[in-house]
Amino acid sequence: MLMTEWNWDDALDVRYEEGISEGIEQGIEQGIEQGIEQGVVKGREEERKSFLNLLDQGLSVDEIKQRLGQITRGQGLGVRG
Repeated sequence: MLMTEWNWDDALDVRYEEGISEGIEQGIEQGIEQGIEQGVVKGREEERKSFLNLLDQGLSVDEIKQRLGQITRGQGLGVRG
């Protein structure tokens, strides 16, 4: 039978390290969530700017929808000016 002696310093060190690991995990999760939110907001702003730019060029709503659809397919806007 193996006997070990309880050591408060060792126990506190282990708990401290566990707390750091948990904090890092939570920070990463929160950072990812915030990054996604910011990316969505920025994407909406860029889409709005693109829409207004195309509208200023005199394109119809249908033409704008077609061009914006090309963006989602990775074909670019073809925006002038």
